[in-house]
Amino acid sequence: MTKEQLDVWFEQNRTAILDDYYALLRFPSIGADPGHLGDCVACAEWIRHFLEPLGFVVDLVRQNDSVPPLVVAERVVSEAARTVLVYGHYDVQPVDPLSEWKTPPFEPTEREGRVYARGAQDDKGQWFALLQGVCAAIETGERLPNIRLVLEGQEESGSGALATLAYDLRKRLAADVLLVADTGKDPAGRPAIVAGLRGVIHFTVTLRGPKYDLHSGQHGGVAPNPAQGIAELVASLHHPDGSIAVEGFCDGIVDPTEAEFALATEGGFDENAYFEEVGVLPVGGERGVPAIVRNAFRPTVEVNGIHGGYGGPGSKTVIPSQALAKLSCRLVPGQRPEHVWECLKAHFERHCPRGLTVELTEMTGCEPGFRLPIDSPVTRVAHDILDAFDDRGAVFTWEGASIPIVAKLRDLTGAAPLLVGFGLQEDRIHCPNESFSLAQFRDAFRWGGMIFPALA
Repeated sequence: MTKEQLDVWFEQNRTAILDDYYALLRFPSIGADPGHLGDCVACAEWIRHFLEPLGFVVDLVRQNDSVPPLVVAERVVSEAARTVLVYGHYDVQPVDPLSEWKTPPFEPTEREGRVYARGAQDDKGQWFALLQGVCAAIETGERLPNIRLVLEGQEESGSGALATLAYDLRKRLAADVLLVADTGKDPAGRPAIVAGLRGVIHFTVTLRGPKYDLHSGQHGGVAPNPAQGIAELVASLHHPDGSIAVEGFCDGIVDPTEAEFALATEGGFDENAYFEEVGVLPVGGERGVPAIVRNAFRPTVEVNGIHGGYGGPGSKTVIPSQALAKLSCRLVPGQRPEHVWECLKAHFERHCPRGLTVELTEMTGCEPGFRLPIDSPVTRVAHDILDAFDDRGAVFTWEGASIPIVAKLRDLTGAAPLLVGFGLQEDRIHCPNESFSLAQFRDAFRWGGMIFPALA
């Protein structure tokens, strides 16, 4: 189908498409929160009922009853046909702080061409629009490949169940192409093929001191202070120039090729546009390194939160008994996650403030970064399709974010990954008032209606 034919089909079916989209968004499927396990199961069941009339055979696969199920589906057209595996996730981020939402996060609301809801973009909106493109292709008799689908409920918290079950499911997930719809356009809004993602490790560092909170007058200057210690420990992670100070952390990094660097930087980086969107200048990370390189090709250690002691109104003069920091690291090709983790543990033990004890817990992720070939046959097909979406043509990007399970799926299934998504910075994923414009939704729909026939 052409882009114009798909647009006609969309308008003819617009009400039904959006009704189903809104129904999907109403599930508060926060996979990381055990209190929402039932909502995740209900969401997976809804997806099953959506897929079965399209000819998919669907299973809900459970690691155990305490985690959200995987939606594993297959639509076979021929044993001789090419097989495309679609990966996505139906879990969403928590909604905190709820007070900052202008409308209820699980009641989709359209304002000025945007749909506001948690999951509107990340990732329900992206894969659902893609599958609506498949619906259009099926209804109009387009030739399609075999389609396999795995949608998980724990991507936002480390993909634990899928990582555990992937090996056992490898035959059911084997494919020629791995299609991922969980990425974005380039900063200028051009359609983008993501040629690389960073890996990730996230964990908690806890400093323990006195048996209980102490009076800061009676014990100040005598007892070691975990809140001060956690600040010192976090500060030890970087040199004054912003480079990472953890010994061995950057071992083995594979720098981008000249071709990759040229493609990544050809459009430049608009610092003013970045400031307008997020409210700060892009001055984080290592000084003297271009922003695009810092974001796509260099690793990071980021502090996600620091907690310790009293934080309520007024004052409470205590030395807290413990303090903690939540941290995440983004990894690039060449870094081995297991080695990075050992380097981090050694660093925290070596820099633990005197009189306190340090503990590292809740380590999840532990996935490597990867880069993909920019001149493969599948990539060329995708580029040709996406060129029709924008007069400026399509681009390659290397994203700083992570989809931890993609590298594992690539290795287990033998599929060539193809990462194309339609997110924008203004969608504010993971934040209050997440949204996805209907124009972006339609682009994702067009992509689904065009790429699957092209891969048949």
